[in-house]
Amino acid sequence: MPKIQRALLSVFDKTGLIPFAQALASAGIEMISTGGTAKALREHGIPVSDLSAYTGFPEMLDGRVKTLHPKIHGGLLYLRGNEEHEAAARKHDIQPIDLVVVNLYPFAQTIARPGVTLAEAIENIDIGGPSMLRSAAKNHESVTVVTDPADYAEVADQIAADGQTTPELRRRLAAGVFARTSAYDGQIADHLAKTFGLTTGDPWPANIQLNLRKAQTLRYGENPHQRAALYGRFGDYFQQLHGKELSYNNIIDLTAAALLAAEFSAAAPTLAILKHTNPCGAGQGKTLREAWEKAFATDRQAPFGGIIVVNRPLDLPCAEALTEIFSEVIIAPAFTAEALDLLRRKKNLRLMKALKWPDGGSPELRDVGAESFLIQDRDSKIVSAAEWRVVSKRQPTEEERQAMLFGWTIAKHVKSNAIVYAASDRTLGIGAGQMSRVDASKIAVWKAQESGLSLCGSAVCSDAFFPFADGLVAAGQAGATAAIQPGGSVRDAEVIAAADGQNMAMVFTGTRHFRH
Repeated sequence: MPKIQRALLSVFDKTGLIPFAQALASAGIEMISTGGTAKALREHGIPVSDLSAYTGFPEMLDGRVKTLHPKIHGGLLYLRGNEEHEAAARKHDIQPIDLVVVNLYPFAQTIARPGVTLAEAIENIDIGGPSMLRSAAKNHESVTVVTDPADYAEVADQIAADGQTTPELRRRLAAGVFARTSAYDGQIADHLAKTFGLTTGDPWPANIQLNLRKAQTLRYGENPHQRAALYGRFGDYFQQLHGKELSYNNIIDLTAAALLAAEFSAAAPTLAILKHTNPCGAGQGKTLREAWEKAFATDRQAPFGGIIVVNRPLDLPCAEALTEIFSEVIIAPAFTAEALDLLRRKKNLRLMKALKWPDGGSPELRDVGAESFLIQDRDSKIVSAAEWRVVSKRQPTEEERQAMLFGWTIAKHVKSNAIVYAASDRTLGIGAGQMSRVDASKIAVWKAQESGLSLCGSAVCSDAFFPFADGLVAAGQAGATAAIQPGGSVRDAEVIAAADGQNMAMVFTGTRHFRH
């Protein structure tokens, strides 16, 4: 295959442009460029021809038309070695363009700006860039196409070595182009649909475009025989400070932990321990160490190999306590130097700094097989005590209100059927993921007994309504004096009567928190 002789460069993002162009110049490659890109090259003494001089046609319509020209797309698309194509190229004085370096107008960044207008968004819809990329990618057997500055070094190295790129590299770059232009078009389609009100009456678009870049390939998935990878902006939220590579299960667990931690204000030191995305225990105290002692007391067995999350900088006294058990991951918004030094002595412990807490704003997408997905809003609803409806004869005390509020927040993060017994500053017993709500309550009571914790005066928190009075009666017999639940059962009256019969205070929230 002939060496690369001619390149077209037109980039909005000029990261790495100059060293790359210098490498092309050193290889004797003729360069054609547009506007700002040509200006940047000339400022660094790199020989370049203006595209308008090359095509013999001026840029026009405020630059909207400059690369849409037969000499450009003909030079990219004609099949080298095809006699008919070669003859047409000679007849119309079309020279081959062997290398295209293009990245696109920043449409996504533009629409992310507060107050951006429709006109501004439309002006940042790139037309010529995607057209050149697609033309070059289609003819990748002869044309190298580069749209990501991260690929400059590899392309430059191959040109320096052989004057050409390998077929394997050209194929990879071409496939990347179509992924990039597809995502770009998807961003435009989504924005225009929202702007034009085409989703009115339905919060979900007719088509979903996922523009996710691979963050890393994982060692394996949920089990060793499953392949896995991580996509998206995980690195914008979490920074790993220590430990071996995160596993698929680590990522699922730590994001569940972070969503729980985000529920609590940093004003109240809070710590939670999770296992398989379920809270094993949670506590609040004057210090994180005190919060740890309350959380760990809920269940001293399940936390082994679990995830620990705190809502404020992790200090040395808490770190010293955490070293008492083996944990997979510890997550904190920051670590003191002393805590970090101590925890780093455990080579298998992963330490994650939460750069920011996930707010639950992104939709939740779930594969249900059959080439189908479910999408929903995340359960980020917070029901305050002011919105509760007291349905029992007895009003809850302030202590009971605080216990219900704490336990209700935790219950939202427990797999259904979920029952949480809580005090105002700690969990006392948790029953998760049972087919029967009564069984979930029995497990929660049993766990509290195993840990030597009394449920007398506790609040029982249920993620969904009690369908029968028996569950509430059992909670009262276990020691609960208050109950919080959504309400809405056809037997609500029976359940309320059961609460009154045990002198329990009970509130309905009107909100269910199923978590499957």
